[in-house]
Amino acid sequence: MNDQTDVAGYMEPGGKNVTLIYILYLVSIIVGITSIIGVIFAYLNKGKAAEWVDSHYIYQIRTFWIGFLFSIIGIVLMFVFIGIFVLLATLVWAIIRCIKGLQLAARSEEIPNPRTWLF
Repeated sequence: MNDQTDVAGYMEPGGKNVTLIYILYLVSIIVGITSIIGVIFAYLNKGKAAEWVDSHYIYQIRTFWIGFLFSIIGIVLMFVFIGIFVLLATLVWAIIRCIKGLQLAARSEEIPNPRTWLF
């Protein structure tokens, strides 16, 4: 029965859910589709938890959409051979944002500026 409540904790708004979304984003580097699941969780839970948690949801939603935008730009630019650099920069950017978010979530701290385009 305790295992069931542990799993439920990851689905409800809060620190565990925020951590799960960052992990889904990182797994999407290999699997691809898990970031879509993560952004759905972020949208569903935004506004339902503490302020520090909401800052992570905003940050995660923006990480998804900004990463998606620059991935599309990188794919289009593959035709002029600079797209690979855009895609690599986007990958490094997303990994840094996820690691920063995981570190702050582990300390139950909010993202200082969740609407930033940088880190």
